Amino acid sequence: MTDKHLTDKKMPKAGRPKEGEYAMVQVSCIPMRALPVDASEMVNQLLYGEIVQIISKNGKNWRRVKCLHDGYIGWVDPKQLCFFDEKDLLYYQGNPIHSVDLVNSVYNGDRTVPIMIGSSLYRFDGITTKTPMGKFTYNGQTLDSTMEFNRQNMLVKLGLKYLHAPYLWGGRSLFGIDCSGLTQILYKMIGVQLPRDAKDQIHLGESIDFLSSARAGDLAFFVNNNGRIHHVGMVTEPNRILHASGEVRVDFLDHEGIYRKKRRAYSHKLRIIKRILH
Repeated sequence: MTDKHLTDKKMPKAGRPKEGEYAMVQVSCIPMRALPVDASEMVNQLLYGEIVQIISKNGKNWRRVKCLHDGYIGWVDPKQLCFFDEKDLLYYQGNPIHSVDLVNSVYNGDRTVPIMIGSSLYRFDGITTKTPMGKFTYNGQTLDSTMEFNRQNMLVKLGLKYLHAPYLWGGRSLFGIDCSGLTQILYKMIGVQLPRDAKDQIHLGESIDFLSSARAGDLAFFVNNNGRIHHVGMVTEPNRILHASGEVRVDFLDHEGIYRKKRRAYSHKLRIIKRILH
């Protein structure tokens, strides 16, 4: 679906521009590291089409960036970014369309890029997406968060697509994802921005006093032995929770926490349930 206002602004000149103040991820996903070295811990991932602000440089190989969608900060390799200046930021700002195929591709005459579910397609007209490298065609399924749809049902539908995706600390992709990365990317696709980490996500929404009152899309938070929030998952139906632990899975949820049927034991202690959608 094309918005008229999208055609009212001139597309920035395409190509690989010199380094600017902002950048868009130009490959399927990239690691964001705690320190500017390849051996440093991966604290986050950025998916195709996501936009960052350049904060500082460390030689030719590293850029400290801030994610525009959640404010998260870390170090990335500039070779995996496509740069543009602040004057062009307005062109790309707004709610992106999201790819919802597990894996598909964007392509033009010179380049084909595999992308995964949750990737951002800016200024998408139903056929092409615009990037600082030019226009790319995308033929897969998409979700426009500005349209009318049942957001609770959509969260569950999208979440189940991630079943058995492997757990990866800092991951946000189909091929490696952590607990808060999963909840964040699911909400991102329906147009709701959550913080990156569970300890920050817990501060959003309305507290649900009784598990029996929980509904699909509510977030359940869990504490470790020190009482600190260390896990989050999403309620899919009464007494069931979708979460990333070893892999993305659906487990039984009760007032004590997450119960692993095969192990006949609890794996996580419930702290609180929060409702983001009203």
